[in-house]
Amino acid sequence: MNLFKMMAGCLTNWLSHDVQEKGIPLCDFERIRHEVKPCDVLLVTGRSRVSQVIKQTTQSPWSHAMLYIGRLHDIEDDRVRQAVSKSYDGSFDEQLVIESELGIGTEIQPLKKYQGEHLRICRPKGLCYQDSQKVIHYAVSRLGMDYNVRQILDLARFFFPYSFLPRRLGSSLFQYSPGQETKTVCSTMIAEAFSFIHFPILPLVKHDGESGVQLFQRNPKLCTPRDFDYSPYFQIIKYPFLDYSHHSDYRLLPWHGRGVLEGREADFYMSSQQIEQLQQEGNLSEQIVEAGVVEGTDKEVGGN
Repeated sequence: MNLFKMMAGCLTNWLSHDVQEKGIPLCDFERIRHEVKPCDVLLVTGRSRVSQVIKQTTQSPWSHAMLYIGRLHDIEDDRVRQAVSKSYDGSFDEQLVIESELGIGTEIQPLKKYQGEHLRICRPKGLCYQDSQKVIHYAVSRLGMDYNVRQILDLARFFFPYSFLPRRLGSSLFQYSPGQETKTVCSTMIAEAFSFIHFPILPLVKHDGESGVQLFQRNPKLCTPRDFDYSPYFQIIKYPFLDYSHHSDYRLLPWHGRGVLEGREADFYMSSQQIEQLQQEGNLSEQIVEAGVVEGTDKEVGGN
């Protein structure tokens, strides 16, 4: 048993290790920090090995989801506030999120932990204050649960187009017992919290002869971070690092400079020289089109 725990710990540390360095942030963290509201879902582009697995598996840039719960004084229920206080001993005025993380489990973290990371706000549309507090209450009740590595592996097998084993064989994804689980992952915990108040994420819509249609909540274990991004019931809020509020015209954005693309960056992005070449080719094509129009006009005039 000790050997198994040691091997599991080594695997967890290996998967949790960041394999990508922080680059220039793609979002404005200060604006996100000021605009985020309790019960917003925050998506993160992770840099660890397990993040790469999740992104590759789901074909999405988002590998992690967390629930913003606000500051302590934003929580209405005294019992929930006390539970959060016991799990987090930081500043009373700190902005907090609840998340399930590999190697740590479900816990409270300060929002500032993700400063410099690529973030996106997914805001549940039309969610009333009372229900938002219920969602937070449910999420807080999951504090202390371990991270379910097995579920991530089963989810990866489920998304693969081909497999030597049937997707359901030995899978933990379809053995779902709400309220009896002892382990979870980030998206599952949040999906359960919204299902608790019957708020849809990506429900199944079926025709019902009596009432017209009926919605069915998706199995929370099949929920991934990208589902909150795709859901029509969540408003997507973006605050790019370079916004039009700082540059009145997109043409004034700093496209030109001496920066050099390194490594695989050159496979995915265009250099200033390539942009200039593209513009020159565009101008040449425009001249050819104009010349053709003039020539056609001259022929018409000559024919008349």
